[in-house]
Amino acid sequence: MKNKNKVIIYVLLVTIFISQIFVLPVKGDEKGLDVEARSGLLMEPYSGKIIFEKNIHEKFAPASVTKIMTMLLAMEDIDSGKIKINDKIVVSENAKKMGGNGSSSMLLDTGEIRTVEEILKGVAIASGNDAAVALAEYISGSEDAFVKRMNERVKELGMKDTTFKNCHGLSAEGHLTSAYDIAIMSRELLKHEKILKYSGTYMETISEGRKQPIGLVNHNKLVRFYKGCDGLKTGFTNEAKYCISATATRDNIRMLAVIMGAPTYKVRNRDASMLMNHGFSKFEAKKIMVKHSDVEKISLNKKGDKYIMAKSGEDLTVILERGVENKITKKCVLKESKREYKKNEIIGYCEVYVNDKLYGKVPVYSDRDMKLHNILDNIKYHLMGLFDKAV
Repeated sequence: MKNKNKVIIYVLLVTIFISQIFVLPVKGDEKGLDVEARSGLLMEPYSGKIIFEKNIHEKFAPASVTKIMTMLLAMEDIDSGKIKINDKIVVSENAKKMGGNGSSSMLLDTGEIRTVEEILKGVAIASGNDAAVALAEYISGSEDAFVKRMNERVKELGMKDTTFKNCHGLSAEGHLTSAYDIAIMSRELLKHEKILKYSGTYMETISEGRKQPIGLVNHNKLVRFYKGCDGLKTGFTNEAKYCISATATRDNIRMLAVIMGAPTYKVRNRDASMLMNHGFSKFEAKKIMVKHSDVEKISLNKKGDKYIMAKSGEDLTVILERGVENKITKKCVLKESKREYKKNEIIGYCEVYVNDKLYGKVPVYSDRDMKLHNILDNIKYHLMGLFDKAV
């Protein structure tokens, strides 16, 4: 009887052991994508492909992640030439009052004169509410006018979950957005690569014209502790909890993670890091166009002895999902049919398709001077051809 009991116990132990072996890998296959925050999203921003989502259209207060739109409008005006980074901004009393506590302020003084670039650093690095208002007032004349423009841009970008009530993100009734919309405006901001010079800076000191230097420390600690992180914006209010739009690059791949409503900053950073790690493990970069390399031989007559070689004007790298078969095709398109082409002249572009979907366009240029026959030359050319055949 005792031996029988021992056998039963032994079988039970073996069964439990085996069940543990099979249970653990199932959990591992989920790759740890258990986002604790209220909402989360992972996107490959070049293509806009969403890799992971949780409650991405649920509306929440975004806190200082609002400033992504503030920075976007500023960068659009800078890149279009409407304003310049060395333009001078005079800080208003209204902007100074928005400074709030030291953790969300650039500590600007009324009447202080700072450049657009310095104020932009105050927004991107220190998340300064005072800097955001100073920038808004400079661009649009008043914060109200700037917020109106923010909401106009919201509509243009198709951000259907968003309404902005201010340019800084302090709690206001109806000031709401979603993880999906944050990803849309973040992706748009990433088109202005200069912003990463500021959002990717961990510490900066502004001392010119000041007795007491302004010390800026980035609220986004991932910039310092997560490999490749160079932006974009964190946020916190009691209503919003901890939020972030985080982006990083590794091996020519960029990932964008949005987290909203995390209970602590540690959870926020962990969730964002986890999502980006997953993205980097899932995708790979493949360079398919190399600047100045041959793209396609373009014949300019029927005989084919008149031709130019289209050469790539830029590099192009495509981001592909690992383990998936991808069909990559190219198609050259000339801007116009001409009788004469000059060496190094841009003659059109090359379309690149991934799985029959347009991925990108690269300008192409001529590798040589080429002049086609005029009408008389063409007649002579064809007559000579007939004579040669007769002989």
